[in-house]
Amino acid sequence: MTATSLDIRPVGAALGAEIFGVDLNNLEDTERAGIKQALNDHLVIFFPDQNLSPDGHRDFASIFGELEVVPALPKLDDDHPEIVVLDDADTPAADVWHTDVTFTEHPPIGAILHMIECPTVGGDTQWINLYRAYDTLSAPMKEMLEGLSAIHVNRYGTGHVAEHPVVRVHPETGAKSIYVNRIFTSHIPQLSRPESDTLLPFLYRWCEQTRFSVRYRWQKGGVGMWDNRCTLHSAVNDWQGRRIIQRITVLGDTPTGVGPPRWDEHVADANGASDFYGMSYPF
Repeated sequence: MTATSLDIRPVGAALGAEIFGVDLNNLEDTERAGIKQALNDHLVIFFPDQNLSPDGHRDFASIFGELEVVPALPKLDDDHPEIVVLDDADTPAADVWHTDVTFTEHPPIGAILHMIECPTVGGDTQWINLYRAYDTLSAPMKEMLEGLSAIHVNRYGTGHVAEHPVVRVHPETGAKSIYVNRIFTSHIPQLSRPESDTLLPFLYRWCEQTRFSVRYRWQKGGVGMWDNRCTLHSAVNDWQGRRIIQRITVLGDTPTGVGPPRWDEHVADANGASDFYGMSYPF
């Protein structure tokens, strides 16, 4: 079964599709292959009315790679340590645009969410197509960005730091995307502090345009997953009522770009005015 033979219904012009007529608890090999192709085509996919079992959730997620066991988050039970329970009663909403865990050397490939309890009002999730964000830049901007890397930092205390290309090449589709986000990206080491502090906010705003986005309304029992290598996502923190999601994360690969950075790391001038870590700008 190819992706086109599945019952696929796009939910946004930029990205996102619902898939009907499959039971994620009992998938045929051809359905698995079709779903993987649909993810490459649409970047984020949804399966309404699934009521996925924990074993089914784990088996489905395993199609995409090795599963992560996150030590610091609450688990479903001892038999399913890969399944994290995100309960709004004790889990803050991730309501800022981001790509997950880019501060590690191998950020996750993606995540699979199962909506266990859905609020009656609100609680949507939004995604951004970072292919389109890259494709709509001018040629000179693309050329410059392809020669840069960015430092990503865990701002929540674990001390992890990683360097990744600003333009990432997807290992399966070969498409290019902008690979920075406002939660974890710290700076561009090839640029001075004023230059980096100017370019990164521009890229965040550029990527976060609504024309590159889709917004999805969840229903109880629904399953959704996204490709973390070429999207941003954000929860809409407006819901009324309880919101409980079971999540599995698929371990990641190594982000690669067009090539290595074309310039060396920036070195401050003698008085430190252009040093990234300096406190004053010359303007």
